[in-house]
Amino acid sequence: MNYRIEASHLTLDYVPEACELTVTLQGTDISWSWSNKPFLVLTDHTSLILTDGDCESAAFDRGTTRGVRALYKNIRDGEGNPTHYSVETEVSLNLATGQLKAEARVLGDGMGELAALAYPPRMSFNAPEGHGYTVLPRMQGAILPAGHGLKFDDGLVFERAAYIPVYGQVHDGCGYAAIIDTPYDARYSMVGEEIQPYFAPSLGVMGYPRALIYSFFPAGDFNTIAKIYRRYLSERGELISLKEKIARNPRVEYLLGCPIVHTCAAVHIHPASHFYDPENPENNDHYFPFAATAEQLRELKRNGVDKAYLHLDGWGHHGYDNLHPEPFPVHEASGGAVGMKALQETCTELGFYFGIHDQYRDYYYDSPHFDLDNAIVDINGKHPYHDYWFGGPHSFLCAKLASDYVRQNYDEFERLGIKIDGSYLDVFSVVELDECFHPLHPMTRRECAEARAHCLNILTDRGIIPSSEETIGCMVNAIALCHHAPFYTTDWEDRNAENVGIPIPFFNLVYHDCIVIPWYGIHHKGAWGIAGTDRGFYWALLCGGTIYYDVDASAEDIAYGKVALELHKQVALCELVSHEFIDGHPRRRRSTFSDGTVTECDFDAETFSITYPDGTTVSGS
Repeated sequence: MNYRIEASHLTLDYVPEACELTVTLQGTDISWSWSNKPFLVLTDHTSLILTDGDCESAAFDRGTTRGVRALYKNIRDGEGNPTHYSVETEVSLNLATGQLKAEARVLGDGMGELAALAYPPRMSFNAPEGHGYTVLPRMQGAILPAGHGLKFDDGLVFERAAYIPVYGQVHDGCGYAAIIDTPYDARYSMVGEEIQPYFAPSLGVMGYPRALIYSFFPAGDFNTIAKIYRRYLSERGELISLKEKIARNPRVEYLLGCPIVHTCAAVHIHPASHFYDPENPENNDHYFPFAATAEQLRELKRNGVDKAYLHLDGWGHHGYDNLHPEPFPVHEASGGAVGMKALQETCTELGFYFGIHDQYRDYYYDSPHFDLDNAIVDINGKHPYHDYWFGGPHSFLCAKLASDYVRQNYDEFERLGIKIDGSYLDVFSVVELDECFHPLHPMTRRECAEARAHCLNILTDRGIIPSSEETIGCMVNAIALCHHAPFYTTDWEDRNAENVGIPIPFFNLVYHDCIVIPWYGIHHKGAWGIAGTDRGFYWALLCGGTIYYDVDASAEDIAYGKVALELHKQVALCELVSHEFIDGHPRRRRSTFSDGTVTECDFDAETFSITYPDGTTVSGS
């Protein structure tokens, strides 16, 4: 049966039996249609197409929402045999917002039977080359021009493949934003130039309904898509600004116009670690005294650094990435607790902030009270095992148990008289959300995000600036500072890497005034997540971010870096209103902030300019 539903600027035609849907934007000649059939994937990789079964449908009208419910049952396998799975769906138009919502709930699945639900179907995308593009939230963000030919591995939402659960496509200025309304178990795949959203089970079963919301627009671009998602968050009270974070924790204000200085006290590489170097043992164990770091900071001050946030790695008993979640006592050869306290006091004396690296996911076998019963258990009853990082063999601590370790460790800092201004809880805001099937501490992915945020909120409650590695959307409200949030490149570790797609500050268009993001590089091209053709300094200007200073930065770098620091001080609390390609050229960019500040950068000519609201202009090359 064909159902037609009309809203203020949309007409929806829907045939549930065939799962065919077309959305027409009134006043345009462009329509958007589903291009495939939805399906279930069993754990043996068999696919069951929903329309290979019986379908019952009926229209409904709730006053503000009109739509169609459909039940797909007796879904047949490849041999024509009916299975015990059913899927309830609801496709609806919100008459107040003009948004289309597609929702599905799986019925009848048992523990571990299903691997995925692929619903809703893909939107067809037939834009000719030069007439459109796809917007992906891969790290900071990228657009893929029509005809790009790129191939991607499947992406997890709330991981580097999708910092935030929104994507979209634009065809001759007409487009849509697709917001994954149930993001915690969400994934996506690229099939040619079409995006297939799909959902994984939660603790072995599909359980709750899964939904996606489409917002269609007759004129707009990637800025439009970002702002649709920003409003979605704001309406739900999920857009927590830096102003609000400062009100709760006044120390956060120090970060405005503040460079990050990153250094390490000690390294010990376990023989089982991927990084262990048997040929050069000196690479496996080395340290730098806290007192020597203090002298480097004094030199930075003498060279003109007025304020700085020190991020100190490797302060624990065995150095960096060892013994967590119980890294105490402080590394003795570097100076022990007395030396660490003296370094902190030097920071205070210089007007700098003292921040540390910490870790509550990797659960090292040689941690003082290691108990495998505290580790994550997968659906097969197994514990994850890894030995890649410096500390060697480890599993993953169940995030539900992490908060007590946070309290214990920061109580110990207080006992030692070491004032911690900021702390970086490693990987919490970048690695995939964990599940745990342990009967004593079961945990869904959403509960994992909540548990990680709990740990960071403990820091905030103690007046400590909370930070973490990158910026997955479900953690932004719990952190004030991240390590970096750059772009998806062909090889993050290679300074000569290439951009994958055309980089855009998609994440910053949503969250710029909610988090402080530093950028690498002042006088060189390429860095972690920055292509070899680009200067991180220019991205700092375009994204309104702060920068890193090397602990032994030259006076020249310090002076030049102040351009970005002054800009950050001006715009850190402002929304990034828009980002443009000047004259359509992707190597010439312009960003506009809500206070009226405008930055422009030409990556090829290697020039920049900043125009402040009072008309003052700063430029350079």
